[in-house]
Amino acid sequence: MKFFVDTADTKEIRELAATGLLDGVTTNPSLVAKSGRDFFEVLEEICEIVEGPVSAEVTATDHETMLKEGKALAKLAGNIAVKVPLTVDGLKTCKALSSEGTMVNVTLCFSAGQAILAAKAGATFISPFVGRLDDAGADGLQLISEIVDIYNQYPAFTTEVLVASVRGPLHVIESAKMGAHVATLPPAVLRGLFNHPLTDKGLAAFLKDWEGTGQSILDRLKG
Repeated sequence: MKFFVDTADTKEIRELAATGLLDGVTTNPSLVAKSGRDFFEVLEEICEIVEGPVSAEVTATDHETMLKEGKALAKLAGNIAVKVPLTVDGLKTCKALSSEGTMVNVTLCFSAGQAILAAKAGATFISPFVGRLDDAGADGLQLISEIVDIYNQYPAFTTEVLVASVRGPLHVIESAKMGAHVATLPPAVLRGLFNHPLTDKGLAAFLKDWEGTGQSILDRLKG
Protein backbone atom coordinates (compact mmCIF):
# COMPACT_ATOMS: atom_id res chain seq x y z
CA MET A 1 0.00 0.00 0.00
CA LYS A 2 1.20 3.48 -0.87
CA PHE A 3 1.07 6.22 1.75
CA PHE A 4 0.17 9.80 0.88
CA VAL A 5 0.10 12.49 3.55
CA ASP A 6 -2.94 14.77 3.67
CA THR A 7 -1.53 18.20 4.45
CA ALA A 8 -0.19 21.40 2.93
CA ASP A 9 2.33 21.93 5.75
CA THR A 10 5.65 21.73 3.92
CA LYS A 11 7.63 21.28 7.14
CA GLU A 12 5.56 18.20 8.01
CA ILE A 13 5.97 16.89 4.47
CA ARG A 14 9.77 17.28 4.56
CA GLU A 15 10.02 15.46 7.89
CA LEU A 16 7.84 12.57 6.74
CA ALA A 17 9.54 12.36 3.34
CA ALA A 18 12.85 11.85 5.16
CA THR A 19 11.52 8.56 6.57
CA GLY A 20 11.24 7.11 3.06
CA LEU A 21 7.63 6.13 3.73
CA LEU A 22 5.95 8.89 1.76
CA ASP A 23 4.70 8.12 -1.74
CA GLY A 24 2.72 11.29 -2.40
CA VAL A 25 0.69 14.16 -0.98
CA THR A 26 -2.94 15.21 -1.09
CA THR A 27 -4.08 18.76 -0.53
CA ASN A 28 -7.32 20.70 -0.78
CA PRO A 29 -8.20 24.41 -0.64
CA SER A 30 -8.91 24.19 3.10
CA LEU A 31 -5.51 22.70 3.88
CA VAL A 32 -3.68 25.27 1.75
CA ALA A 33 -5.67 28.09 3.38
CA LYS A 34 -4.47 26.90 6.80
CA SER A 35 -0.88 27.41 5.67
CA GLY A 36 -1.56 31.13 5.15
CA ARG A 37 0.65 31.06 2.07
CA ASP A 38 0.18 31.57 -1.66
CA PHE A 39 -1.69 28.61 -3.20
CA PHE A 40 0.67 28.07 -6.15
CA GLU A 41 3.81 28.68 -4.10
CA VAL A 42 2.83 25.95 -1.65
CA LEU A 43 2.05 23.44 -4.40
CA GLU A 44 5.32 24.09 -6.22
CA GLU A 45 7.30 23.56 -3.03
CA ILE A 46 5.48 20.31 -2.24
CA CYS A 47 6.13 19.02 -5.76
CA GLU A 48 9.84 19.66 -5.24
CA ILE A 49 9.87 17.74 -1.95
CA VAL A 50 8.15 14.56 -3.15
CA GLU A 51 8.52 12.70 -6.43
CA GLY A 52 5.13 11.00 -6.22
CA PRO A 53 1.69 12.40 -7.05
CA VAL A 54 0.63 15.67 -5.44
CA SER A 55 -3.12 16.20 -5.55
CA ALA A 56 -4.17 19.80 -6.19
CA GLU A 57 -7.88 20.56 -6.17
CA VAL A 58 -9.84 22.79 -8.53
CA THR A 59 -12.16 25.33 -6.95
CA ALA A 60 -14.67 25.76 -9.79
CA THR A 61 -17.86 23.72 -10.11
CA ASP A 62 -18.59 24.01 -13.86
CA HIS A 63 -16.76 21.92 -16.43
CA GLU A 64 -15.33 24.73 -18.53
CA THR A 65 -13.75 26.56 -15.60
CA MET A 66 -12.66 23.32 -13.92
CA LEU A 67 -10.83 22.33 -17.08
CA LYS A 68 -9.04 25.67 -17.27
CA GLU A 69 -8.06 25.44 -13.61
CA GLY A 70 -6.97 21.83 -14.02
CA LYS A 71 -4.71 22.69 -16.94
CA ALA A 72 -3.19 25.57 -14.99
CA LEU A 73 -2.48 23.28 -12.03
CA ALA A 74 -1.03 20.55 -14.24
CA LYS A 75 1.52 23.02 -15.62
CA LEU A 76 3.03 23.54 -12.17
CA ALA A 77 4.86 20.20 -12.16
CA GLY A 78 4.83 16.79 -13.81
CA ASN A 79 3.70 15.06 -10.62
CA ILE A 80 0.53 17.11 -10.12
CA ALA A 81 -2.69 15.07 -9.92
CA VAL A 82 -5.63 17.39 -10.53
CA LYS A 83 -8.36 16.75 -7.97
CA VAL A 84 -11.95 17.13 -9.16
CA PRO A 85 -15.27 16.46 -7.36
CA LEU A 86 -17.43 13.48 -8.24
CA THR A 87 -20.06 15.42 -10.14
CA VAL A 88 -21.11 15.31 -13.78
CA ASP A 89 -18.91 18.33 -14.53
CA GLY A 90 -16.10 16.84 -12.49
CA LEU A 91 -16.20 13.61 -14.49
CA LYS A 92 -16.27 15.53 -17.76
CA THR A 93 -13.16 17.33 -16.60
CA CYS A 94 -11.60 14.06 -15.50
CA LYS A 95 -12.15 12.56 -18.95
CA ALA A 96 -10.69 15.59 -20.72
CA LEU A 97 -7.61 15.85 -18.51
CA SER A 98 -6.88 12.12 -18.36
CA SER A 99 -7.13 11.94 -22.16
CA GLU A 100 -4.31 14.49 -22.28
CA GLY A 101 -2.14 12.39 -19.95
CA THR A 102 -2.79 14.35 -16.75
CA MET A 103 -3.25 12.42 -13.52
CA VAL A 104 -6.70 12.99 -11.99
CA ASN A 105 -7.90 12.30 -8.47
CA VAL A 106 -11.71 12.12 -8.29
CA THR A 107 -12.69 13.05 -4.76
CA LEU A 108 -15.78 13.01 -2.52
CA CYS A 109 -16.76 9.46 -3.43
CA PHE A 110 -19.44 7.93 -1.20
CA SER A 111 -20.77 4.98 -3.22
CA ALA A 112 -19.52 2.09 -5.34
CA GLY A 113 -21.63 3.36 -8.23
CA GLN A 114 -19.78 6.65 -8.17
CA ALA A 115 -16.47 4.76 -8.16
CA ILE A 116 -17.48 2.87 -11.32
CA LEU A 117 -18.23 6.16 -13.07
CA ALA A 118 -14.86 7.60 -12.07
CA ALA A 119 -13.02 4.56 -13.43
CA LYS A 120 -14.89 4.81 -16.72
CA ALA A 121 -13.96 8.50 -16.93
CA GLY A 122 -10.27 7.57 -16.69
CA ALA A 123 -9.52 8.64 -13.11
CA THR A 124 -6.03 7.87 -11.86
CA PHE A 125 -7.33 7.75 -8.30
CA ILE A 126 -10.76 7.47 -6.70
CA SER A 127 -11.03 8.89 -3.17
CA PRO A 128 -13.75 7.25 -1.03
CA PHE A 129 -14.23 9.12 2.26
CA VAL A 130 -14.19 6.43 4.94
CA GLY A 131 -14.36 8.60 8.04
CA ARG A 132 -17.18 10.80 6.81
CA LEU A 133 -19.28 7.72 6.02
CA ASP A 134 -18.61 6.38 9.51
CA ASP A 135 -19.66 9.73 10.96
CA ALA A 136 -22.95 9.46 9.07
CA GLY A 137 -23.66 6.02 10.52
CA ALA A 138 -22.59 4.04 7.44
CA ASP A 139 -19.68 1.58 7.10
CA GLY A 140 -16.84 3.36 5.33
CA LEU A 141 -14.64 0.29 5.16
CA GLN A 142 -17.43 -1.69 3.52
CA LEU A 143 -17.34 0.82 0.67
CA ILE A 144 -13.61 0.24 0.24
CA SER A 145 -14.21 -3.50 0.04
CA GLU A 146 -16.94 -3.04 -2.57
CA ILE A 147 -14.87 -0.76 -4.79
CA VAL A 148 -11.79 -2.99 -4.64
CA ASP A 149 -13.92 -6.06 -5.49
CA ILE A 150 -15.58 -4.30 -8.43
CA TYR A 151 -12.33 -2.94 -9.86
CA ASN A 152 -10.74 -6.38 -9.62
CA GLN A 153 -13.46 -7.75 -11.90
CA TYR A 154 -12.44 -5.43 -14.73
CA PRO A 155 -8.75 -5.44 -15.75
CA ALA A 156 -9.42 -2.48 -18.05
CA PHE A 157 -10.01 -0.32 -14.97
CA THR A 158 -6.66 1.18 -13.97
CA THR A 159 -8.01 3.54 -11.32
CA GLU A 160 -6.36 3.14 -7.91
CA VAL A 161 -8.42 3.16 -4.72
CA LEU A 162 -7.15 6.02 -2.55
CA VAL A 163 -8.62 5.69 0.94
CA ALA A 164 -9.42 9.18 2.24
CA SER A 165 -10.87 10.73 5.40
CA VAL A 166 -8.79 8.29 7.44
CA ARG A 167 -9.31 8.68 11.18
CA GLY A 168 -6.89 6.15 12.63
CA PRO A 169 -4.54 3.19 12.07
CA LEU A 170 -7.43 0.70 11.92
CA HIS A 171 -8.76 2.32 8.76
CA VAL A 172 -5.32 1.91 7.20
CA ILE A 173 -4.81 -1.71 8.25
CA GLU A 174 -8.26 -2.90 7.23
CA SER A 175 -8.07 -1.09 3.88
CA ALA A 176 -4.68 -2.66 3.21
CA LYS A 177 -6.10 -6.12 3.96
CA MET A 178 -8.81 -5.45 1.38
CA GLY A 179 -6.25 -4.53 -1.25
CA ALA A 180 -6.72 -0.75 -1.47
CA HIS A 181 -3.83 0.79 -3.38
CA VAL A 182 -3.28 4.01 -1.44
CA ALA A 183 -4.19 5.62 1.88
CA THR A 184 -3.89 9.36 2.41
CA LEU A 185 -3.27 10.10 6.06
CA PRO A 186 -3.13 13.17 8.27
CA PRO A 187 0.41 13.45 9.69
CA ALA A 188 -0.79 12.41 13.16
CA VAL A 189 -2.31 9.17 11.84
CA LEU A 190 0.82 8.31 9.85
CA ARG A 191 2.93 8.81 12.95
CA GLY A 192 0.42 6.80 14.94
CA LEU A 193 1.30 3.72 12.88
CA PHE A 194 4.75 3.77 14.51
CA ASN A 195 3.39 3.58 18.03
CA HIS A 196 2.93 0.44 20.12
CA PRO A 197 3.39 0.17 23.89
CA LEU A 198 5.38 -3.07 23.59
CA THR A 199 7.84 -1.38 21.21
CA ASP A 200 8.37 1.40 23.75
CA LYS A 201 8.70 -1.10 26.59
CA GLY A 202 11.17 -3.27 24.69
CA LEU A 203 13.31 -0.30 23.66
CA ALA A 204 13.43 0.98 27.25
CA ALA A 205 14.63 -2.45 28.44
CA PHE A 206 17.33 -2.67 25.75
CA LEU A 207 18.62 0.81 26.57
CA LYS A 208 18.71 0.10 30.30
CA ASP A 209 20.70 -3.10 29.76
CA TRP A 210 23.11 -1.35 27.41
CA GLU A 211 23.63 1.53 29.83
CA GLY A 212 24.60 -1.01 32.47
CA THR A 213 27.54 -2.19 30.36
CA GLY A 214 29.17 1.25 30.42
CA GLN A 215 30.06 0.88 26.75
CA SER A 216 29.62 3.22 23.79
CA ILE A 217 29.50 2.31 20.12
CA LEU A 218 30.64 5.79 19.12
CA ASP A 219 33.58 5.69 21.52
CA ARG A 220 34.71 2.43 19.92
CA LEU A 221 34.55 4.01 16.49
CA LYS A 222 36.71 6.92 17.67
CA GLY A 223 39.31 4.45 18.84
